[in-house]
Amino acid sequence: MLLAATSVPSFLQAGEKQPTLSIKNQKIAIDSQWDVIVVGGGPAGCTAATAAAREGAKTLLIEATGQLGGMGTTGMIPAWCPFSDGEKIIYRGLAEKVFRAAKKGVPHEPADKLDWVSINPEQLMTVYDDMVCSSGAKVLFFSRLADVEMASDDTIEAIIVANKNGLTAFKAKVFVDCTGDGDLSVWAGANYFMGNNSDQVQLSTLCFSVANVDSYGYTTNPNLYWENKDSPIHDALKSGKYPLIDQHSCNNLIGPSVVQFNAGHIAMTNSTDPWQISDAMVKGRKVAAEYLRMLKDYQPQVYGNAFIVKTASLLGIRESRRIEGDYVFTIQDWLDRKSFDDEIGRNCYFVDIHIKGYEAKHYGRGESHGIPYRILTPKGIKNLLTAGRCISTDEEALGSLRVMPPSLVTGEAAGLAAALAIKQSKNDVHNIDVDFLRKRLQEEGQYFK
Repeated sequence: MLLAATSVPSFLQAGEKQPTLSIKNQKIAIDSQWDVIVVGGGPAGCTAATAAAREGAKTLLIEATGQLGGMGTTGMIPAWCPFSDGEKIIYRGLAEKVFRAAKKGVPHEPADKLDWVSINPEQLMTVYDDMVCSSGAKVLFFSRLADVEMASDDTIEAIIVANKNGLTAFKAKVFVDCTGDGDLSVWAGANYFMGNNSDQVQLSTLCFSVANVDSYGYTTNPNLYWENKDSPIHDALKSGKYPLIDQHSCNNLIGPSVVQFNAGHIAMTNSTDPWQISDAMVKGRKVAAEYLRMLKDYQPQVYGNAFIVKTASLLGIRESRRIEGDYVFTIQDWLDRKSFDDEIGRNCYFVDIHIKGYEAKHYGRGESHGIPYRILTPKGIKNLLTAGRCISTDEEALGSLRVMPPSLVTGEAAGLAAALAIKQSKNDVHNIDVDFLRKRLQEEGQYFK
């Protein structure tokens, strides 16, 4: 479904007009020293800022929380999605550097393991801090995008950011939207897609960690994964005693006596609605408590003395807005293992859609598809790129491209492209020399055909 740039707030009735409030005119400070501004400090934002700064652009990374890393840190995802196609590492360049540096925080994982490697969120946070700051990019924490000012229909002049200084207008030559939800793009007037024909979006999850787990018992008792026929999750669901849990029960031992969970589901009809997100955070904490109650009942030797040490500060939203780009990557492209003349990386993750009844689609060993540059360029806006979860795909293809490894890849390409647009095409991201972009990515270690 193609949507316009605005939507009706959820607290209004159908056809009801939103009330407005006139406020007195206020002067807003302007910060115009930047070449590239990246909004959103998740995996894509971190590699975008690093790549732009590495190319010589004066770069600012704006992040709403107080830490970089998004779902891998603030969101507490317990493991990396696979970094290999079963034969070789696929996500290279900055993605591989982040992955290998993060592995130093989980020394219990085998040195040659590439798939489903546990994440120590504090280690990963340090990796992102060091990478971004050493590139020369500046980071502004606790600062949230509030509005977008257009110079014309196709050019962003400035973004309005809210923080402890009040409102500030930040100007740049090129902007990169790594907000996950495509906030910058939508507020700049870009068209977007969300959900499917029945307005359904993928289910969300609030991750959590459990401490004081018996580590030996964890490794010797049946794992909770639904695919394991001996998992106690099967009997727990049949019992009806735990109405908030479901078969989704991914978990990893991230350190001595600490298990981190990506478990449970929370339904929302609009994953960009702040009211629904607020309710989801409250429900997510209840879901975490119910999982621990079930674990104590079914594996007391492992979890009998365990407690929830932390629930995530960031909700795991799997699907929201997908910004319409110059090309829309489709599920047919995924099924065809398609390569592109303008591809800036490869992806091999399976089509992982968290909607009841959906059957995942998988590649065989050694198979992957290309990621075209054109899905990073929002149609009709000159000086804007996207990276991460809000890139231009259809809903099914998003199930493969939404996760952290390909987000690291699209982020690096977008940041490099932003810097090249300033040098090559008067800030127009649609008209850069893509062959040169691919050459520079290959020089930095990226893999594609």
